[in-house]
Amino acid sequence: MLLHAACGGSTNLLLHIPALAHAAGLKRPVLEDWKRVNRITPRLVDALPNGPRNHPTVQVFMAGGVPEVMLHLRGMGLLHGDVLTATGDTLDATLDWWATSDRRQAARARLTAAAAVAPDDVIMGPDAARRAGMTSTVVFPVGNLAPEGAVIKATAMDPSIVGDDQVYRHRGPARVFVDERDAIRAVKGVGTDRPIRAGDVIVLIGNGPSGTGMQETAQVTTALRYLPWGKHVALLTDGRFSGFSSGACVGHIGPESLHGGPIGRVRDDDLIEIVIDRGALTGSVDLVGAAGQALDADACAALLQSRGPHPGLAPHAALPADTRLWAALQRSSGGTWAGCVYDVDRIVATLEAGLDALRTNDGGEVS
Repeated sequence: MLLHAACGGSTNLLLHIPALAHAAGLKRPVLEDWKRVNRITPRLVDALPNGPRNHPTVQVFMAGGVPEVMLHLRGMGLLHGDVLTATGDTLDATLDWWATSDRRQAARARLTAAAAVAPDDVIMGPDAARRAGMTSTVVFPVGNLAPEGAVIKATAMDPSIVGDDQVYRHRGPARVFVDERDAIRAVKGVGTDRPIRAGDVIVLIGNGPSGTGMQETAQVTTALRYLPWGKHVALLTDGRFSGFSSGACVGHIGPESLHGGPIGRVRDDDLIEIVIDRGALTGSVDLVGAAGQALDADACAALLQSRGPHPGLAPHAALPADTRLWAALQRSSGGTWAGCVYDVDRIVATLEAGLDALRTNDGGEVS
């Protein structure tokens, strides 16, 4: 998690780290753990799409890659150097070797000679990163549309839409879609009498495990990226993004819309407000009105409570049975924020509770 924060890595690690922890028999991190780690760990890597110079990944590799970042983290006292690595040596021994290795010297020299890029401008120490204006990559907003949390790669937003106070503020009408292909058509203005416009908030629901198997939401973000007004469109989804995605894209919104998440109760022209503070690493995603009219917090809460799910919300018609089963089992194991894993004890407990409920409802027999 420290390395992810220092590198400004993909939001997909929110799935991988809990899954690895579960497989190792360790406590899985929760939302507050992610927030804490990102507050204490400075970003040291300047790479796409985080900036500020946007070095390609190959230059990060040539500048020293993961072990180079870990050298800096060790120097800051953030690593346990006595842990064993896959080499059979301790982390300290491995990093000591790296620091004086011919491989490190050759790679960094080649980067300088071939690309005229200084390695220390790609992977920086904490003081240099601070002088370069580097900020933490991810923010974890919450709100009445994301009560269990969400994530945004805040440094991947165009700087022109972020205030001088490092706060992104957007309030606009919702455009709700249950299929990413329909959202893309609206972005392109094809086959619709209401294309997406600057200021809109695309709300893509049913894109989590139970809807699509949690496919990557990438096509619509890519379409917006190359439009001159695309940076002025925000996107909310209960699905996930790739590390390539950029813009005001909030993903992993929980709970999932197909399981009662309030994002599944949003309607076209609801008023959505998104606030992302890249300095304080805080954020909010809220319904603040309906039919274009602002409402107070209590009225918005009551409105969300009174509504049923969006009428078009349903699992994808072609979702395979084994994917549906995986989605149900990972949900009973803690869901996406717990790594989409199989926690056998929790699955068994859930099944037994369900069987007990059926016995009660059926007068003691399970049909």
